[in-house]
Amino acid sequence: VQPIEALHYSLNLPVSVLITGIENQPIMDQAFDAVKTFRPMDEQQVAMLIAKTQKAALTGEFELFKTSAHFDATAKNPEWLGEESAIAKALAPPMS
Repeated sequence: VQPIEALHYSLNLPVSVLITGIENQPIMDQAFDAVKTFRPMDEQQVAMLIAKTQKAALTGEFELFKTSAHFDATAKNPEWLGEESAIAKALAPPMS
């Protein structure tokens, strides 16, 4: 699946906001191209795209942000969370 296909799929979903990662100019240009070339996808087009991504999606192999702490700065710096509030402590007492 090409990145622009994934962007088109996302634009096809019933969302009011789509946030994409834009870390450089070429990626930003790609996002603009996706918006300019977007056409609503029919059920067959959606099914074909999902079929192309199904194997990779099942393993999470390419989604380290979901399946690992690799991109989770808070996991590496738990002190950022600060002290638990009294309400949180009362609702969820420490596990033993």
